[in-house]
Amino acid sequence: MNSVATFLVGVAIFVGIVGIVIPILPGAILSLAAILVWALEEQSSTGWIVLSAAVVLIGASQVVKYIVPERRLRESGVPRRSMLVGVLLGIVGFFVIPVVGMFIGFPLGVYVSERQRLGAHAHAWTSTKHALRATGLSILIELIGTSLAAAVWLTAVLFLV
Repeated sequence: MNSVATFLVGVAIFVGIVGIVIPILPGAILSLAAILVWALEEQSSTGWIVLSAAVVLIGASQVVKYIVPERRLRESGVPRRSMLVGVLLGIVGFFVIPVVGMFIGFPLGVYVSERQRLGAHAHAWTSTKHALRATGLSILIELIGTSLAAAVWLTAVLFLV
């Protein structure tokens, strides 16, 4: 693969990583797709090993990003219903106030649902903070998995190919 194409793959991986932190794009999938394109173009054992490692790292992070935060939310007493209301309001917020609406809609949805369920502001706010921490943990897990996959790819490009 020529250097311009390799650079463009690197840019796509970087954009994917940014898409995890600023959830506008499907970041992990974009990064994995870029590594797949690179491996298909390389047609070498190194390319296939890097792709396999990326699939394992990103795949594992996709599973773990749901399991760990879900367990913490269950332990803190935040029901799935409140998270669902938060996600729905986050989606609505994304379209009503582009880009930042998701960051306003999600906590607002969790808070409103928990306020209705628990009654008191203090309890609803505590649940909302737990939901925000769980969301941050989920993003962090996905970011780590995708960044490790990107590091494997970069190592291969710089030292092995």
